[in-house]
Amino acid sequence: MVAKEKVAFIINPKSGTGKKQNLPSLIMETVNNLEFEVDLFFTEYAGHASILVAGLVKKGYSKIIAVGGDGTVNEVAKALVNTDTALGIIPCGSGNGLARSLKIPLRFADAINLINSGKVISIDYGTINDHPFFCTCGVGFDAHIGNKFATSAHRGFFTYIKETIRAYFYYRPRRYSIKIDGEKIKTKAFLVTIANAGQYGNDAYIAPLAELQDGKLDLCILNPFPKHQALGLGFRLFNKTMHRSEYLNTIKGQSITIKRKKKGEVHLDGEPAIMGKRLKIKIVEKGLKVIVSN
Repeated sequence: MVAKEKVAFIINPKSGTGKKQNLPSLIMETVNNLEFEVDLFFTEYAGHASILVAGLVKKGYSKIIAVGGDGTVNEVAKALVNTDTALGIIPCGSGNGLARSLKIPLRFADAINLINSGKVISIDYGTINDHPFFCTCGVGFDAHIGNKFATSAHRGFFTYIKETIRAYFYYRPRRYSIKIDGEKIKTKAFLVTIANAGQYGNDAYIAPLAELQDGKLDLCILNPFPKHQALGLGFRLFNKTMHRSEYLNTIKGQSITIKRKKKGEVHLDGEPAIMGKRLKIKIVEKGLKVIVSN
């Protein structure tokens, strides 16, 4: 008898805005139990997913499925980099950036069924001061919003928009010294985003030409812009034309250093963090295995 593949689902019961009470039973009903031995695990606190995954990798699980939002996906994925265990995603969050970039279905049943029918590919990931990210990281306005959103009492797309509009009226551009593959740039910027995938989440594309398998990061510098241009830039985010804006400079590269006047906010896949004045970002090629559609 051929041994079944061991598959673990890491479920964040608090992520996103929708109800997930029926997900465990839906998972057990949908996954092919003739091929897979399935175990379910529930996270209890921030960082718990990474701890669980590290132990499961050692126990020989071939696939580990993140059930949650971008924060949960980041926690699971960073414990899987440079291993032979593949990441699957059941998107349950507000943005679902990596899931959307990989064209993983947003409908629960379809995403679960992908475990049965999908294929495994290898994608790039980035690091900022040795912390992995998979879609985007950055400083400036988007990092500020990420921090505000994380501390908000409510989640969801409309909460994010509300925090963005509120902060826009008082946020001021900052000065940065940037080096990308040896090229030096000094600039005042509204935000600086480094994109491995094209979008933040919710199909908001800061770097529409970014690719997950090209061995490059897209450095996106949004220069200060007139207030009357804000709405138009917002539309560009959602119609995949941000790279055509006269206010956005995009440069592809593999190694990026950002220097700023003092330590402060950054974001990694939308999750907030505080880091120092000097930020070192680099690409790791084909370092993460993921399950996608055939």
